[in-house]
Amino acid sequence: MLLQTKYFGEVECPEGHLLRFDRGLFGFEEEKEFCLLPFQGSEGSLLCFQSTATPHLAFVAMNPFSLKPDYAPVLAEAELRELGVTRSEELCFYALCVVRSPVGESTVNLRCPVAVNDRTGKAMQVILEEGDYHMRHLLSEFGRGDGPC
Repeated sequence: MLLQTKYFGEVECPEGHLLRFDRGLFGFEEEKEFCLLPFQGSEGSLLCFQSTATPHLAFVAMNPFSLKPDYAPVLAEAELRELGVTRSEELCFYALCVVRSPVGESTVNLRCPVAVNDRTGKAMQVILEEGDYHMRHLLSEFGRGDGPC
């Protein structure tokens, strides 16, 4: 699928990078399909959720485990069923990022990650009830204030 994107111009979205959100993302419930695109040079830790329907709509996301190796999101049974798995460990997780200048002022939302079943492409944004995770962790908290986000 050929896409016009916010950050990359016109790109091909490989089939395995297409994610389907039955409920959309929080605040963007009408947006059901996104292409997951890595930012060049980030070694897969900085990504973009690009809407397939709206070219100017894209979200910057990070691999939360690259920031916090002990990150342990646990989903409710109903969420696991909806994503077609039995355990949270079977899913990939991405934390949405608000980019600011200077970069150390950027924030990462560890409380409401995007959970993805990478076998099916089914995805959902969830709210974690367990763990000491917040919606606005400063990137500088993780010693990566000069990093790519």
